[in-house]
Amino acid sequence: MAKIVGGITTSHVPAIGRAIAQNLQQDPYWKPFFDGFPPVQKWLDEVKPDVAIVIYNDHGLNFFLDKLPTFAVGAAAQYHNADEGWGIPTLPPFAGDAELSWQLINSLVADEFDITTCQEMLVDHAFSLPMKLLWPEQDRCPVRTIPVCINTVQYPLPSAARCYKLGEAIARAVASWPEELKVVVIGTGGLSHQLDGERAGFINKAFDLQFMDSLTAAPKWATQYSNEELVEQTGTQGVELLMWLTTRGALPGKVVELHRNYHIPISNTAAGLMLFECR
Repeated sequence: MAKIVGGITTSHVPAIGRAIAQNLQQDPYWKPFFDGFPPVQKWLDEVKPDVAIVIYNDHGLNFFLDKLPTFAVGAAAQYHNADEGWGIPTLPPFAGDAELSWQLINSLVADEFDITTCQEMLVDHAFSLPMKLLWPEQDRCPVRTIPVCINTVQYPLPSAARCYKLGEAIARAVASWPEELKVVVIGTGGLSHQLDGERAGFINKAFDLQFMDSLTAAPKWATQYSNEELVEQTGTQGVELLMWLTTRGALPGKVVELHRNYHIPISNTAAGLMLFECR
C-alpha cells in the first residue's frame, strides 16, 4: 500500500524566489535561511519519495475573493506556475498524479470534507518555491505532486482543529491506496508575520518556537486556539500555520523530528523549517 514516509514544513515568502534567481544563497541576509535546507535535501535524496502532497494557501493566482473554497484538491496531470507580479521566474510544469488525487478526493468526501476538485489548476509561489528549495539542483521537480489548497485569506477560515482533522483524513486516504508508493507531505506558510496594518512587521518568536516544539511533543496543542487568537499571537498572515498543522495531522504512527531551522526575519517574516520522519 501507499505509505507516508515523512513531512516537511517550510515558509514560502515571494522574496525567496528573487533571492534564488539572483544567486543570493550565500548573501549574509539570506545565508542563515538557505543553510537550513541541505539536511532536508539529503533526506529526500535518500528516501526518494514518489509523490508529494503539497498543502498550501493560494494568494489570488488560482482563486480570488469571489470564489474561494475552504479546501481544494488538484486532480490534474500537471500543474503550471504563472507570473504573480513579484518578478519571480516561473518554473516548468509540475507533474501530477491524477489517480492518487482522485483517491484522495473520494476518501476526503467520504470523511465528510467538502472538497473543491480542480482538474485544471495554477499553483503560485506558496507551492512552487518550497519545491525549488527542496530540490534546488533539478530543473524539473522529480516527484509527482498533489496540491491541497486551504483558505487562509477570506473569512470564514477553517479552524486549527478542522485542519488537523483534514491531515488525519489525508493519512487515511493514502493508507487505503493499494499501490506501493512513498509519499511525503509538504506544508508551506508562516510562521508569524503581518504585512500590513498597525502591526506590520509583527513577529512572535516565543510563540513560533513553542508551536514548533509542540508539533513533535503535543501536535494538537495549537488546536486549542481560535483563528482570531492565532492571528493575535502570530499576525494576520501567521494564520498560515494551519498548513503546518494539517501536515502534522497527516503523519501516521511514531513521528520523529529529524531537523529544524528558524530564522528571522526574511522579508518581515519568521521563516521556519521542520523535517519529520514516520517510523
